[in-house]
Amino acid sequence: MMPQHSVSPLPRHGIPLPPPPPLPRPGRHSLPFAAGAPLSSRTPTNATATVRAQGRRRRRRGARLSASETTPRAEAAPSPAEQEQFDWLDHWYAFAPVCDLDPGAPHGKTVLGLAVVAWYDRGAGEWRVFDDACPHRLAPLSEGRIDGKGRLQCVYHGWCFDGAGACQFIPQAPALGPPVHKNSRACVVSYPYVVQNNILWFYPRAEPEYRDVLQRKRPPYVPEIDDPGFVTVYGIRDLPYGGNLTSVRLRHIAMSLFCSISELSDSGFLSVEFFLQERKFAAAGLDNWQKACYVPTSSDDMVIAFRNWFRKFCNNRVGWATPQVDQLPPTPTKDQLMERYWSHVVQCTSCSAALKAMKALEVALQIASVAVIGFLAIAKGTLAISTVQRVVIVSTAVLCFAASRWLANFIQKNFYFQDYIHAYK
Repeated sequence: MMPQHSVSPLPRHGIPLPPPPPLPRPGRHSLPFAAGAPLSSRTPTNATATVRAQGRRRRRRGARLSASETTPRAEAAPSPAEQEQFDWLDHWYAFAPVCDLDPGAPHGKTVLGLAVVAWYDRGAGEWRVFDDACPHRLAPLSEGRIDGKGRLQCVYHGWCFDGAGACQFIPQAPALGPPVHKNSRACVVSYPYVVQNNILWFYPRAEPEYRDVLQRKRPPYVPEIDDPGFVTVYGIRDLPYGGNLTSVRLRHIAMSLFCSISELSDSGFLSVEFFLQERKFAAAGLDNWQKACYVPTSSDDMVIAFRNWFRKFCNNRVGWATPQVDQLPPTPTKDQLMERYWSHVVQCTSCSAALKAMKALEVALQIASVAVIGFLAIAKGTLAISTVQRVVIVSTAVLCFAASRWLANFIQKNFYFQDYIHAYK
């Protein structure tokens, strides 16, 4: 499975973003997460689907339940010496649509366990993709900013880098001392990149022999996206499960499921964990998954084909860019890492009392705003109220409501969570 924070941009209206792996073909292997077109719905040649026509109407394909020879069977895994292994890092990966990237701030993503940062180099007028780690103390550059000279600045100690990844300034280095910023160890790793179809792509290898990889291999290209006659809508969603799960149709028929929420709190309700199936496969042995599962119909063709491909060309393993990516606990999100309520407020009597009083005041202000409007509606028919008095009453209601909203925002930032983005400070 891929890590929880791996990024998988989702296509909308023909966006050529990495889909699940296509079906393997004889004599070659296909390229998952780097295909140039949406996955074809065509079934494999060794799968049987019944198609019947009556007049001009076509009926849906029917699966034959008794077909022991109709569905693709799990193949014997060849030895690594006999079969070329799939290289996960030898492909272009979509970072994000350019329209979703702010040129005034760096943006961090994680792909195959590799943390990268994209930022806009104003001097060259191009986007750059770096390793999301400052060479000084490995602080994330995605938490940095773009300085006044258009360089990427690490906010930990202020090191600045140009578009090539070379360090241009170290604030702690003596002005008359040796130029330590010119040392090769002060450079940040830079990856090949390209903007195509208004999408920023990067190639996850930084060795010198891959500097000109764009001349030999380009990302998938869809000409309709650049055609002004088409309207293109981009969209990204970060999903909490791996790419191999996208090869499975989670719900064939779109209809509501009967369920009950057993636990509900301010933080939400318990969600489904998508790694349960993978744990069961691991318990049975990844090479013996077909013995633990019964997949007799053509509706399972895609799953069988993917599992065969994954075992044959990847040895049932994802080629992580970083070793032992799952040994440490998952990185918490900002609101979990910097939350204030459970880490302090609930344990501090002064802050707890202040929070309780402010929440009561917030409710009182909301009630007051509604009461004032209600009084005005009642008094309009019974009392003689001048225009000035009416304006004062309405203004009082508006001020009470605005004060309650300001107080709610104040409570959230001071007692729960306040985000801090260095690029905008």
